[in-house]
Amino acid sequence: MATINDIPDVILSNIFASISDTRTRNSLSLVSRKFMLLDRTTRVSLTLRGNARDLFMIPTCFRSVTDLDLSFLSPWGHSLLSSPLSDTDPQLLAHRLRIAFPAVTSLTVYARSPLTIEILVQQWPGLKRVKLVRWHQRLASWPIGEDFVCLLEQCENLYWLDLSTFYYWTEDLPPVLQACPKVSASLVHLNLLTTSFAEGFKSQEIKEITTACPNLKNFLVACNFDPRYIGFVGDETLLAVANNCPKLTLLHLADTSSLTDVRGDPDNEGFTSEDAMVTKGMLVEFFSGLPLLQELVLDVGRNVRDTSIAMEMLNSKCKDLRVLKLGQFHGICLANESQLDGIALCSGLEELSIKNCGDLTDMGLIAIGRGCSKLSRFDVQGCKRITEKGLRTMACLLRNTLVKVKISCCKNLDAAASLRSVEPIRDRIQWLHIDCVWNGWEEIGNSEQVGLSFWHNQVEEPSSLFSLMGSEYDHEMRRKKCKYSSDVSDGYILENNGFRCKKWDRLQYLSLWIGVGELLTPLPAAGLLNCPNLEEIRIKVEGDCRGRSKPSERAFGLSSLALYPRLSKMQLDCSETIGYALTAPSGQMDLSLWERFFLNGIGELRLSELDYWPPQDRDVNHRSLSLPAAALLAECLELRKLFIHGTAHEHFMMFLLKIPNLRDVQLREDYYPAPENDMSTEMRAGSCSRFEAALNRRPILD
Repeated sequence: MATINDIPDVILSNIFASISDTRTRNSLSLVSRKFMLLDRTTRVSLTLRGNARDLFMIPTCFRSVTDLDLSFLSPWGHSLLSSPLSDTDPQLLAHRLRIAFPAVTSLTVYARSPLTIEILVQQWPGLKRVKLVRWHQRLASWPIGEDFVCLLEQCENLYWLDLSTFYYWTEDLPPVLQACPKVSASLVHLNLLTTSFAEGFKSQEIKEITTACPNLKNFLVACNFDPRYIGFVGDETLLAVANNCPKLTLLHLADTSSLTDVRGDPDNEGFTSEDAMVTKGMLVEFFSGLPLLQELVLDVGRNVRDTSIAMEMLNSKCKDLRVLKLGQFHGICLANESQLDGIALCSGLEELSIKNCGDLTDMGLIAIGRGCSKLSRFDVQGCKRITEKGLRTMACLLRNTLVKVKISCCKNLDAAASLRSVEPIRDRIQWLHIDCVWNGWEEIGNSEQVGLSFWHNQVEEPSSLFSLMGSEYDHEMRRKKCKYSSDVSDGYILENNGFRCKKWDRLQYLSLWIGVGELLTPLPAAGLLNCPNLEEIRIKVEGDCRGRSKPSERAFGLSSLALYPRLSKMQLDCSETIGYALTAPSGQMDLSLWERFFLNGIGELRLSELDYWPPQDRDVNHRSLSLPAAALLAECLELRKLFIHGTAHEHFMMFLLKIPNLRDVQLREDYYPAPENDMSTEMRAGSCSRFEAALNRRPILD
């Protein structure tokens, strides 16, 4: 009988080359020696981990690697080629890297100083794709453009540049692009969506960049649309982008205020006090100049009014548009009658995000559901006039395609209402974000009450909304409603108490926002009791702890997530939780006690991967793992990967050695500004090395 080993090597090599998932390749390489050799010869992408002082031990068997990521070497954030623990000449280490990976054309590296970039580009002058990472501050003593001069002068084949996680000054880039016209003209991808910018690129700088790079296909840039600032982006700048780069297929223009992952004011009706200098007439001309657009993001942060006609022009001029994200655009869909208008005419859209639209109503949502029938993802944020009925009707219309939904900061949509609104696609949805605003659900706790809540909170289809759209549409919707009712009847399961509860069959990723001091325990009662395939969850905790009294409960409620049997990955983000890191005033809790509250019960979950962002004290730029947090994390006995996005004491980190199969741990100060010099008791390069050495000395059972 023939086996897979009988397949010719050429065919096996093609099979291996077609597998891009890293874990799958790792598993295959363990099958046999032959498979291991095939994996090594066909692997083209590799992320290097380990300590920078051990670069002489880098593997030399991956000769086909073209995409190399050096940004996660330890100690994280330290200069790659001048490790404080290494006596090796930086040139020698760089040469060693080139010998090990001679075919590299794509490079990602943490460039703490321009010297790192200068040395590495000398080794691979044929680089085509580069991503630079730096969260530490740029030194004022460096000349303008120092970070980019060597890169653009020596890498003549460069066509892809990503600076989205690289801190620099906006005035650094335009002069270098203008001084290297050949490379600038060859760039097709330029990502300048840097989250650490305070004001972003000025109008004149954007004009200079787009003039120097006329062949861009992907352009992402952080800027400022506030007309009160010098160099704000308005009509003139948008037209310059369209005229200078007519080949664009992907364009992101985002105000710097929109880049922070902070929840807006729930009482804000969606309108700002200032209007952006972006007119509907200019938008029509802007869209006309970019006929090849496939993805467009305009997150302006200031009011852009009466845009319905401009959205219709977007549909007629950009036939290939598939992804659209709008922030602070008003009047995008009037929905006055049964005839579609505005954004509802963009029938080719597959992903749509609407943020802070002050006049979007339920009728607008229904019109979008009717017109944009191919939507697989829909995000709505900060839209105060929409309700559960409108969103539920839209979900019913898009039942065959919609699998990803985000509902955030909508006044009429608390957690339970958000879950009821996506009820029509409950058996299909794969990705979901909601805000944990309970509005009374905190009191529901026992299983009997949960069952009762599921039974009594079924919402009838909003037939009154259907009838408003006309008799013909009403007849079609009633037909779909009957079909939907029969389709989902099998999606309920009986609990021991005899009540029916909802089953979210395909939900794999869940994202939650929750205010500081609130509890997570009402989540199952709100409607997410049975999620058999939920694998990953992200929890964002936000708010100011200062002035708050001690929570009434001992634990935040992470243990309540143990009812999801396949949950193995978690991102717990407390980075926007503000408090006192050192000494709290009398009667208040410091951040170590809040961390105990947040992490209590995490050991009951069977997590294999955890990303944790500690809370912060902004006054002293302090984000550090506390003693209670370290002890509670050590209770996660099945963890294999742990990434702490902050600092920690060395002896606190030693608690983590109690986790038997923990293989990968790293401290990442990936926030701006990253601390330049750790405090005397915080993790330093030597501390990181000692901890990693202790971690690697332990035997791993599997």
